[in-house]
Amino acid sequence: MTEASGAEDRPSPPLWRDRNFGVFWVSQTLSVAGDSFAYIAVPLLVLHVTGSVAQMGLLTGVAGAASVFAGIFAGVLADRFDRRTLMICCDLVRLVLYGLIPLAWTFGPQVWLLYVVLPLGEAVGMVFQVTYVTAVRNLVGGDRLTEANGRLYATAAAAGLGGPLLAGVVSGQFGPTAAIAVNAVSFALSALGLFFVRFRAAEATEVTAGTEVTAPAPARQRPWRELSAGARFLWRHPVLRSLTILLSFFIFFTLGMTDVLIYHLKHDLGRSDGTVGTVLAIAAAGTIAGSLLVAPVRRRLGFGATWIGAIAVSGVAMACVGLSGRVPVIAALMAVYLGGVGVAGICSMSLRQQVTPDHLLGRVTSAFWTIHFSLGPVGAAALTWGAGEYGVTVTCLVAGTACLLIAVTALLTPIRRSGPEHTAPATS
Repeated sequence: MTEASGAEDRPSPPLWRDRNFGVFWVSQTLSVAGDSFAYIAVPLLVLHVTGSVAQMGLLTGVAGAASVFAGIFAGVLADRFDRRTLMICCDLVRLVLYGLIPLAWTFGPQVWLLYVVLPLGEAVGMVFQVTYVTAVRNLVGGDRLTEANGRLYATAAAAGLGGPLLAGVVSGQFGPTAAIAVNAVSFALSALGLFFVRFRAAEATEVTAGTEVTAPAPARQRPWRELSAGARFLWRHPVLRSLTILLSFFIFFTLGMTDVLIYHLKHDLGRSDGTVGTVLAIAAAGTIAGSLLVAPVRRRLGFGATWIGAIAVSGVAMACVGLSGRVPVIAALMAVYLGGVGVAGICSMSLRQQVTPDHLLGRVTSAFWTIHFSLGPVGAAALTWGAGEYGVTVTCLVAGTACLLIAVTALLTPIRRSGPEHTAPATS
C-alpha cells in the first residue's frame, strides 16, 4: 500500500473541523457575493450613462466571448501552474481591474473603460473558475468531495440570492460605482483567504481495478495535444463520456427555463415584477436544499440512482410548471426543478474530480464546460421561441419529457453504476 492510499484509508475529520476548508469556504462565499454586486451594478452604470439597452447587450456579449475564449486555455494554466498562486493572482488582477472603474469615474463617466475591464475581468474569472474546481480536489479528500462541493454550491447560491438585493441598496444609496468597489474589495478578501489556505500536494492518480495509484505526470506535449488532452480523457472514460453527452442535451432543453418562467408569470398570468422576484427567490432555495442533500443521498443511493433520479425529478417538475396557473405551486415546482439540477450538477462535477488524474483536471474541466455549454445558447433560443409560438404549456411538456428521456437513456449507459468512481478510462 502506498503512503497516499494509506492516508486515504484513515478517516477524515468532518468538514466543519477542517480549518483550510473553512477559510476557503468563507472567502469564496464573500467573493461570490461580491460578483453579484458587479452583476447588478455594471448594467445599471451603463444604463445611467448611455440609456441604451443595446450598449448593455453589446458589453455582455463582448465579455461573454472573452470568457469562452479564455476557457480554451484555462485548463492548461490550471494544470501547469501552482493552483493556489494562480487563484490569488487572478483575484489580485480582478481587484485592480474592477477598482479602476470607481477610480476613473471620479473624473467623469468613462464607458470605454468598461469595454476593457469587463472582457479582461471575465477572461481572468474563467481561469479562476476552472482552477477553483481543480483546487477543491487538492483541498479535501476524495471521500469528501461531494459534501464539499455541496456546501460550496449551497452558500454560493445563497450569496448569489442576497448579493443582488444588497447591491441594489448600495447602488441606490451611493451609486453603481460604489457597488463595483464592493466587488473589487471582495477579490481582495478572496486573495487574503487563499493566502491562509494550504492545499495538499498535487499528485497524478489513475484508477486501476477500483483503486487509485500514484503515477508521474507526463512531460509537456505539443500545444494542440495539451489543449485537447481533456477532451480525449472525457471520451476515453465511459462514464464521463456518457455524462458529457447527456448533460449537453440536458442544458439544451433547460438553459432557457428561467426566461420561460418569467414569460409565463408576466405574459400568461399577468403578475408583477415583485412576484417574479419572489418566485425566483423561492426557486433558489431549492438549489440550496439540493446542494445540502446531495452528499447524504449519494452515500445512501449511489451515484447512478442519485444522478438519474435528479434528472428525472427535474424533468417532471419542468413539465408541471407549464400546467399550473397558481403562483405558489409554480414556485414550489421551480424549487424542485433547481434542486434536481443542483444535485445532478454536483454529482457530475464531483465524479470528474474523483476520477481525473490531477495533472489533467484543469483541462478536463475546461473541455467539459466547453462541450457542455455549446448547445445551451441554441437551446435557450429554441425554448423561448417555442414558448412564444406554441405556449408555455406545450414548451414545458416537450422539454420536461426530453429530460425524462435523458434519464431513461442514462439507464442504458455506465452512468447507472452505483460507484463509477472506480471505473478506469479506456486506454488508447
